[in-house]
Amino acid sequence: MHILIATAGSHGDVAPYTGLGARLRQAGHRVVMATHARSAEAVRRSGLGFRPLPLDRYAASGTDSREGTGPGKRGSGAGLTKVEQIKLARELAPEMADAVTEACAAGAEVVLLSSGLAPLGLVAAEGLGLPSLGVFLQPLAPTREFPPVIFDMPSMGPFANRTAARCAESLLTRAFATGVRHLERRLGVSPAALERRRATWPVQHGFSPVVVPRPADWRRGMEVAGYWWPSESPDWTPEPRLADFLSSGPPPVYVGFGSMQPSDPERLGRLVARALKLAGVRGVVQASWAGLSVDGDDVLTVGEVPHSWLFPKMAAVVHHAGAGTTAAGLRAGVPAVPVPMMLDQPFWASRLTALRVSPGKVPFRQLSTENLAEALRKAVHDPRYRHRARQVSALIATEDGAGRVLTAVEQLAGR
Repeated sequence: MHILIATAGSHGDVAPYTGLGARLRQAGHRVVMATHARSAEAVRRSGLGFRPLPLDRYAASGTDSREGTGPGKRGSGAGLTKVEQIKLARELAPEMADAVTEACAAGAEVVLLSSGLAPLGLVAAEGLGLPSLGVFLQPLAPTREFPPVIFDMPSMGPFANRTAARCAESLLTRAFATGVRHLERRLGVSPAALERRRATWPVQHGFSPVVVPRPADWRRGMEVAGYWWPSESPDWTPEPRLADFLSSGPPPVYVGFGSMQPSDPERLGRLVARALKLAGVRGVVQASWAGLSVDGDDVLTVGEVPHSWLFPKMAAVVHHAGAGTTAAGLRAGVPAVPVPMMLDQPFWASRLTALRVSPGKVPFRQLSTENLAEALRKAVHDPRYRHRARQVSALIATEDGAGRVLTAVEQLAGR
């Protein structure tokens, strides 16, 4: 069976699907991933086919640096405002819609769609008569149990949570409306038929039910599968300087902000260095898109290192609380200090606190040497956080998220 996986976004929006795709391929299916050109190497290294989508401007919208407040100015990684993101999505929607449709039409028999491309991909799949499945990394469907994950807001009670989530849904609908209408006309899909399809469309979610239990008020077909771990290169080895650093002293703390781009990385680097020193811990700092560089006797800056290899060797992990990095930290069984910036990051940070694997989030706009050092001291030296992190890791290890998607795909295709 020829399976297409279509996704858009930063590295964290692509990596989990490489592991999912590899699992589907191991089951004997041909798998092609349609995503940004910059991800081609990672996709092909996973043994998957690759089809480029011209969506780089859209992907960059979440990480564009702007002036503002907080360390490194707006921090930023705060990126475009929600209004700006919606405006950009509306402008690019027809181009995105055509690209996704062409990918679906290139021999696919089943289409798997990330949340970022689902509004357009669902129309394309329906118009081409292809079975499709949502494969989402965040719990976006409205529920009474928590507020919408893309907004940083506290729970306001069952009715208000669900109402706010429907407002968030409406914003996303408007963002892709031009592309949806374009495809409806191009493929002859009636809005009424599409609405009926949406009401029953199956979605598998790529996070653990230990982390986010399936909401009781979700409709049938909305399932929580478990994590899909990124595909890994079997011949990867660390640089000697990293191996030497890890063996030269007690476990360090990891600090990294993934695809976020602060406007003043040097200032952020100095803050991190002071916080590590004040907390009395060693550090491994990942440069990533943030451009951090913090070196010294007790700190080492590294490039790309698989989190599955690095995190289990850490005393704690400081990160932006993206869905993928949050998952990697939980898998490793180490305490977390989440520093959320935007979109769903505050939601995952709150989940880490609720799971008791973290002493609490430190919002990026409030980040200081003192509050980061205090959080580090708690995460590293209070044994309750490491004990609980190991408990959660053991529970997650029993799950087979990719296997559940494989079963759903084969059922969808009638196999």
